[in-house]
Formats: sequence, C-alpha cells, structure tokens
Amino acid sequence: MALARSRRDRGVDYWPGFVDALSTLVLGIIFLLTVFVVVQFFLSQEVAGKDTALARLNAQIAQLTDMLSLEKVGKSNLEDELARLQASLAGAESERDRLKAGAGPGGLQDQLGSAQGKVTELSGALDAEKRATARVLAQVELLNQQIVALRRQLGALETALQAAESKDKDSQTRIADLGQRLNVALAQRVQELARYRSDFFGRLRTILGNRPEIRVVGDRFVFQSEILFDSAQSQLRPEGRDELDKLAAALIDLEKRIPPDIPWVLRVDGHTDIRPISNPQFPSNWALSAARAISVVQFLVSKGVSPQHLVAAGFGEYQPLDPDRTEEAFQRNRRLELKLTER
Repeated sequence: MALARSRRDRGVDYWPGFVDALSTLVLGIIFLLTVFVVVQFFLSQEVAGKDTALARLNAQIAQLTDMLSLEKVGKSNLEDELARLQASLAGAESERDRLKAGAGPGGLQDQLGSAQGKVTELSGALDAEKRATARVLAQVELLNQQIVALRRQLGALETALQAAESKDKDSQTRIADLGQRLNVALAQRVQELARYRSDFFGRLRTILGNRPEIRVVGDRFVFQSEILFDSAQSQLRPEGRDELDKLAAALIDLEKRIPPDIPWVLRVDGHTDIRPISNPQFPSNWALSAARAISVVQFLVSKGVSPQHLVAAGFGEYQPLDPDRTEEAFQRNRRLELKLTER
C-alpha cells in the first residue's frame, strides 16, 4: 500500500493549474465589468444633470411666456385707453369749434379758455399714456430677447444631450471591444505562462532526478524540508544548497526565455507539520515556515536570480497535504513548495 501511495504522489495532477488560469480569467472579467459599471454611473449622472437643466429652462420659458401674455393684455388695455382719450380729445376740439361758431365775444373767450384747458389736460394724459405704452413695449421687447436667448440655450442643451448619448454608445462599444481584446490577451498570457511552467518543471525533473522527496503536486514543485533544513532550523544544509544551485541555474535560464512583458514570479511557500514549536528564535510554526522560505529566496538571489521574480511566503501548519496525525503525514506536510505564477 505504501508503494502504491508513493506512485500516486509522483503522478502529475494538472487540475490546480487549470483552476488558477480560470481564476485569473474570471478576475479579469470582473475587473472589466467593474470599469463598465463605473463608466455607466458617471454617464448617467451627466445625462441626469442635463435633463434637470433642460426642465429648469422649460419652466423659465413657460414663466416668461405667461409674463409676455400679461404684458400683451396690459398693452391692449393701454391702447384702448389711448383710443378713448383720442376720441375725447376729438370731441373736445369739436366742442371748441362749435362754441367758437355759436357764442358771443365774451362768452366765447371763457368757453375757449375752458376748452383749451381740457385740451391741455387731455394732451397731458395722452402723453402719459404714450410713455406708459413705450415702457410696456420696451419690456415686451426685452422679454422677447430673453425668450430667444433661452431657446438658444435649450437648443444647445439638446445638442449636448444628443452628443452625450452618442458618446455613451461609443463608450459602450469601446468597452465591449476592450473586454474582448483583454479576454483574448489574458487567455494568451495564461497559456504562455502555463507553457513556460511546464517547460520549467520538466527541466527541474530532469535536473533533480526521480527522487521520492522531490515531487510535483498539481502545479507546484515540492521539496521535503529534510532535504534543505535540519529540524527546527532555517539555515540551509550543504545538501540543500547543492539542490538549490540546480534550481537557480534553471531559473536564470527561464528568465532569459520568458518575455519581459509577462509579469511572472516564482513563489516559495514554507509549510510545517501541526506539532507546535516555541523557542526564542521561532515563537511559532508560522515564523519557522516564513524564515525557511526567506532563506531559499535569499540563496537564489545570491546565485544571480532577479529578486523581482521571487516571492517568499510562510503558511505554518495551516495548509497540510495530509490531515492524518501520523509520522508519515507529518513528514509530507513539512515541505517547501515552488510555484511559477503571475505577479
């Protein structure tokens, strides 16, 4: 049974790699949908603001139209009053002429003076009405000018609203096109990185040989801790340095082959078994696992691997491969994992 389990452990499981690629693709699509929602929100705010301004201008036009109607009514009343005064003036002049023809010299002077007084009074009233009519006409002209200006503003707002709607349609088209291109580019990057990962792991298998303590689990290359470190220590053993020399050479060659526009890193994850540790140097398994991962990363950097392509992480006892509480399970869980992934 132990031999069968060892064979199964050495089998290659590609499923986690496909899961990582699919997760990356889903995250990209979620990002695009977020951008689309934000753009839609700002465009709707802009259109709503223009609709409010348009309604306000329509209300002002209606108010000015009502004022214009009132002014027209006032103008009509003034014109009627002017016609009445003109008729009164004509009647007074006619009366004056009649009195001139039928009265004596003394009475005629008195009647003439009285008639002239009435004519002067009516003339003053007529002038006042003309001035009032002129003021009303000036106000009507001003209102007409304001209505024309408001109609121009209304036309400009309608044009801007149409332009905003057209821009919104263009933005939606560009976002959809960008999403399609991003999906294609993301899928291509995932495929390229998966191909480089496969080549890298294949070369590591060739370099490190078929050893039971070095194996592939999913999309990760797993070293048992005993190869690299003594118990409860974070300093590399001489045998571990020899193995990491081979890994560093493979990584340096990989850096030359992967295009610079692909953001990749080699993540070094430290893991321990569930048994607790507590000493002045390592107060917890978490501290021990992180220190071991950092030791590996520092060694690879010292051999010429670019630091921007390396990540160290410690998981303590919280990501076990085997949940059993046997010595064999503890040994499987004490490990360092190497994963080639996107930054």
